[in-house]
Amino acid sequence: MFPLNLGGNVFDWTADEQQSFAVLDACAAAGGDFVDTADAYSVWAPGNPGGVSEEIIGRWRAARGNRDEIVPATKVGWHPEAKGPAAGTLRAAAEASPRRLATDHLDPFSTHFDDPSVPVEEFLGELDALAREGKVRHIAASDITAERLEEALPASDRAGLARYVAIQPHDNLVSRDTYEGPPAETAARHGLVALPCFSPAAGFLTGEYRPGVEVDSPRSDGAMRHLDSNRGRSVPAALDKVAEQRGTSVTAVALAWLRAQPTVVAPVVSARNPQQLSTLLASVPLALDEDEVAVLTAASA
Repeated sequence: MFPLNLGGNVFDWTADEQQSFAVLDACAAAGGDFVDTADAYSVWAPGNPGGVSEEIIGRWRAARGNRDEIVPATKVGWHPEAKGPAAGTLRAAAEASPRRLATDHLDPFSTHFDDPSVPVEEFLGELDALAREGKVRHIAASDITAERLEEALPASDRAGLARYVAIQPHDNLVSRDTYEGPPAETAARHGLVALPCFSPAAGFLTGEYRPGVEVDSPRSDGAMRHLDSNRGRSVPAALDKVAEQRGTSVTAVALAWLRAQPTVVAPVVSARNPQQLSTLLASVPLALDEDEVAVLTAASA
């Protein structure tokens, strides 16, 4: 598996279809084989009803004839009209998303946001049925607690149902508290891999965001909030030091640190043009040594 997971959340938001095709082309040319999306992407963009990211990816796959080389992974449960992992919601998405993605199966198919009122037996039973029908090959979870995982995984084992193979937590150098600890320990104990989202911290870990510097980006508000945190002050300095020593970008170093964490295999990254993507791709051949990982870990403690 390619060590980066291309995020499709920007398609038809900060990247129009032509730009999205260019990003997808550049990713595939670099060896990328995994694209992350959701049926809700990107409902926050004006005029976007959701599912447009999937449609763009589907049209691109059809135009390039690479359906066997590129794996589109989607999620369900965040769309305003289809929230949570109820059986009916999962079934409807497993029928609609493949049509938009120009595929005959989903791999993996993720529950986007959990709803504790839905019994694990309900959504696991439906996911298992979808797997047996060939509509889904593997299942995963995004934004799920360690407690819910500890409930769902044994339930799968007891009943012989489809079992989560991956999770998509929120994790990066300045936002370590969501995944580290019980969620990461649970993932490791049960053999799950992690595909972290918000890997560059909404762009903060690109090195562009510094005190007194204005950045023209739709994500700038989310990135700038890190400047007022202890990590937001200490992490950039540590990244600068390691990046200078390695002769690479702070973005590449930040992503290499994330890949060095237990269970992490492919951070999710988004780019609105090939130039942004090239900066992210620079992290692929970069492997930090133990001392470099330790320096960054200490700066983000």
